[in-house]
Amino acid sequence: MTYSAPLAPIVLFVFKRPEHARRTLESLAKNPEFEESQLYIYCDGARNPSESDQVEETRKIVHNWLHPNKSIIERECNWGLANSVIDGVTLQCKTHGKVVVVEDDMVVSPYFLRYMNEALIKFQDDDRVISIHGYSFPVGNLPEAFFIKGASCWGWATWERGWALFEPDGVKLFKQLQNKKLMYRFDVLGSYPYKRMLMDQIKSINDSWAIRWYASALVKDKLSLHPGRSLVYNIGLDGSGQHCDQYDGFNTKLGLSHVDLSDLEVKEDAVALQAWKKFFKSVRREKVWKTVFSFQRIIKYMSRYF
Repeated sequence: MTYSAPLAPIVLFVFKRPEHARRTLESLAKNPEFEESQLYIYCDGARNPSESDQVEETRKIVHNWLHPNKSIIERECNWGLANSVIDGVTLQCKTHGKVVVVEDDMVVSPYFLRYMNEALIKFQDDDRVISIHGYSFPVGNLPEAFFIKGASCWGWATWERGWALFEPDGVKLFKQLQNKKLMYRFDVLGSYPYKRMLMDQIKSINDSWAIRWYASALVKDKLSLHPGRSLVYNIGLDGSGQHCDQYDGFNTKLGLSHVDLSDLEVKEDAVALQAWKKFFKSVRREKVWKTVFSFQRIIKYMSRYF
């Protein structure tokens, strides 16, 4: 396919999961645009000596991967995911004006890069849109594509103008959400505890850049584009990822067809938002019952033991 603008560079972040990184690269390679795109791979350093072998194995896969336009950035020490993402996205946005961002636990559809590049071109001058997102929650009866306020992190893209709105200060974001009376909306109409995640980031319990990206977009009243069928499958929900517990409720079928972006109205889709709310409530109920069930099993085991 011929594009009216240069393809966006792909910025891939890897750490110490060699097989995850291999599967991510294999899925990207199934996209016709992959070899024509600039590829920047950021390799984080080990946090301690016990991680060194996995880090080196991951880097070996990255170095051996054949790609005509590949650049590898190796961190000598551990930067952490948040610092690495913020630094890498900022630099490549400044250099290229736009980026497609993937982490080392994302398996993408063969139509992922086409969707990303078409959307980046279509909405490049529309200040209402801050980002493009490739993952879609396992919710039925969604439109071909739709907009939701905020921003997400599982296979996404943005422009320099969009990333310029990223606010790294969690305290400042929390106050803005309060002042604009957006906390209920931040929690997706009260269905998911994003407020608590932001509070944990402020307290250094987590170091999530993504919760700050979401909040940054919402306080600025910006929209993100989502596909009706997911073009990303997260293989990191196996307990191996940072800030991700082992959980299968976000598993979704990978979309294997082109996403049509014609006749798309640029405003938040109220029906899709309500579908998200219903989905998040079901996720929270399932997690609660799994926790209760696990606790009951522990109590039963302990009572037998004693």
